[in-house]
Amino acid sequence: MNQYSGGDFDDFLQAEGVLEEVTARAHKRLLALQLQDALTASQLSKTQLAAQLQTSRSQVDRLLDPDYTALTLDSLER
Repeated sequence: MNQYSGGDFDDFLQAEGVLEEVTARAHKRLLALQLQDALTASQLSKTQLAAQLQTSRSQVDRLLDPDYTALTLDSLER
């Protein structure tokens, strides 16, 4: 048995008290990247997407920003 083998990474994050935050950030980054890929594939501009979603271009920018984590599920549902 390897004496340097530890638990799994999620256990470490849980012990540090940051598992939920790290998981939320990872999900937001993945969502932003998938949306950007879909936007590129559909050849829509951010302005066109905003018009279709009946929102502002700045809201679309926040949605597509992988580092903007203040976005809530309520915002996504709208």
